[in-house]
Amino acid sequence: MPPMKVMIRIAVVLFISLSFLLTGYSQEVKVKGSFPYKQQGLTEKEAIVHLLSRFTYGFDEQQIEKVEKQGLEKWFRQQLEGNIKDERLNNLMSNYADVLLSNRAIDSLYPRSARVRRQAVKEGFISKDSIDNSKHSYKEAIRKFMEVKGYRPENELNRQFLASKIVRAVYSQNQLREVMTDFWFNHFNVSFTKGQAAPFIPNYEAYVIRPNALGDFEDLLLATAKAPAMLMYLDNFSSVADNPKSKGKKGLNENYARELMELHTLGVDGGYTQKDVTEAARVLTGWTIYPMQGYGNVQKENIANNKNNVTDGDFLFLANRHDKGTKTVLAHTFSNKGYEEGVELLKMLASKPQTAEFIVHKLAVRFVSDNPSPVLVNRMKDAFLKNNGDISVVLTMMVYSPEFWDKKTIDQKIKTPFELAISAVRGLDADVNNPVKLNNWVTRMGEQKYHYIAPTGFPDKSDYWINTGSLLNRMNFGLSFTSENNSGVEVDLMRVTGGREPESAEQALEVFGRKLLPEVDIDVLKKRLTQQDLQEKVSAASQKNRDKSMMQDDRAQEQKISTKSKNQTNAMLAQIVGLIIGSPEFQRR
Repeated sequence: MPPMKVMIRIAVVLFISLSFLLTGYSQEVKVKGSFPYKQQGLTEKEAIVHLLSRFTYGFDEQQIEKVEKQGLEKWFRQQLEGNIKDERLNNLMSNYADVLLSNRAIDSLYPRSARVRRQAVKEGFISKDSIDNSKHSYKEAIRKFMEVKGYRPENELNRQFLASKIVRAVYSQNQLREVMTDFWFNHFNVSFTKGQAAPFIPNYEAYVIRPNALGDFEDLLLATAKAPAMLMYLDNFSSVADNPKSKGKKGLNENYARELMELHTLGVDGGYTQKDVTEAARVLTGWTIYPMQGYGNVQKENIANNKNNVTDGDFLFLANRHDKGTKTVLAHTFSNKGYEEGVELLKMLASKPQTAEFIVHKLAVRFVSDNPSPVLVNRMKDAFLKNNGDISVVLTMMVYSPEFWDKKTIDQKIKTPFELAISAVRGLDADVNNPVKLNNWVTRMGEQKYHYIAPTGFPDKSDYWINTGSLLNRMNFGLSFTSENNSGVEVDLMRVTGGREPESAEQALEVFGRKLLPEVDIDVLKKRLTQQDLQEKVSAASQKNRDKSMMQDDRAQEQKISTKSKNQTNAMLAQIVGLIIGSPEFQRR
C-alpha cells in the first residue's frame, strides 16, 4: 500500500492543478451521413467520448461500447426522439409519485403554511392568539391538524422533487431530454425562493419543460407563459388593465413582459424599447391562473358567464381584466382580440431573427464552448428560422458542423456541481441510495437547484463555477464520494477492478483513471505523484478561503484520510477515486 504521505501529496498536487483553472478562462453543412469528426482529426472513440460528454450526464465504458456498436449518428437521432423505454427509471420514480401530480392535486395535498394556519383558526383547532412558530405546542397542534386533514408539509414535496431530479439524471435512458430539460428550465427560470410559485414548480418541469424540451421553441414559449409557476414567479397573474378612475395602485405589471423580451426571446440587445415592454404587458393583461383552494380570487361560477374568457388546464384568461385598447409592439399592432393577442405576441417574438440568434447562441455556449464560433451560431440561426424554431433540427445542424468537433473546444466546458456529481455516479456505475445527501453536496459546491433567485437562471460560463472556494468543495466531494454515509452513493470499487487488488497507488490510478477519464493521458495524473514541495502552498491557499463549516468538513476528511481503515485496500481505492473526481481533468466536459 502507498504511504499516507504519497496520498496526501497526490491531493496537494491536484489542488494546485485545479487552481490553474482559475486563470484559464478569462459554409454549407450536410445534415446526413457521418458526423465530421474525422476531418477534425478525432478518432471514433474520441468522438464518442466528446458526444457523450456534451449530451449526457456522464458515461462509463459500457456506454462508450454501446454507442460504438450503434453508431454515433443513430445514437444521437434516438436521443433526439427522446422516447426510449425506461422501465427501471419508472420503477424508481414510483418513490416520488407526488412530483407528477397535477397542480390542483398538489394545492390540495400540500397547502402552504399560511393557508393551513388560517384554516386551523377558522375551524377552531387553534386560537388566533396561540400562533407562535417558536413554540413546540403550536407546532404540534398544526402537525395534528394537518394529519387530520390529510395534508403533507411543503418541504416533503420539495424533497421528493429534488430527489427525483437526481434519479432522472442518473438513470434515464433518454439522457439528452434530461440535459435539455435542465437547459430550458434554466432559460425559463422560476425559483423556490418565490413562495407563491414554489408549489407549481414540480408540475412546471414535468409537464411544461420536459415534454417540449426537444420540440418547437414557439410551443415551449407559449407553454411557459401560461404555466402557473411562471405566472406567479413574474407576477403576470395579477396584471390587469390600468383603470384611470382607480384611486389605488394601477394594475399593470411589466415584470413578465420585460423578462419575456430580455431573457426568453429577443435578448438584452434585441432592439426593443421600454415602450415595447409596456405595450407587451398590456397585451398580456388578464393572463392568470384558474382558481384553486389556495390561489385565485375569482368565483368559478362567474368564469363561464363571459364567453370571451379562456380556460386551458390551470390557465385562465379573464376578459374583464384585459386591456381592450390598441397596442403596438415592435411596430406590430394588436387590436382588441382578447386572449389571441397574447398568443399572437408570443408567436411573433418566437419567430424574430433576434430571438433565433439569442437562443442558438445559448445552445452553442451550452454544448460547444463559452465563446462559440460566429459561423456556427449563424448556421444554427438559419436552421432555427427555416424550421419554425425546431430545437431538434438546430441541435442536428450543430452536431453536423465541424466547429462542434474542433479539438480546441473539446473538454473546454466546466461541469456544474450537478454535472460533476452525476457524472461521478454514472462513470462508476454506482447507485444513489440517498438522493438528498447527494443534493446537499451539489448545494455545497455552489449550485442549489431550483433556488436561483434571478430570472436569468444560473450563468453558463466556466468562470462562474470555478473559484478557490468551489475548488476546495469539489476536492472534498471527491474524497467523500465513496462514503455512502457522506454522499448517499453506493459504489463497489472492487467490482470495478474485477476483484483484483491493485499493487500500488499508481496502478489503482490507472485502473480508475481509464474508467472515469477514458481519453485522458493517465501518465499526466501519474506524474503528479512525484511532484514535491507543494504542501505549504496548498495549506496557505485553503486556509485563506475556507469558512468555518468547510474547516469542520476538512478536519473530518483529513481525519478519515489519516486513520487506518480496517480494509486498507478499499480505503486506498476510495482515495484514488476521490483524487480523480477532484482532478482538473474530471471537472471538464
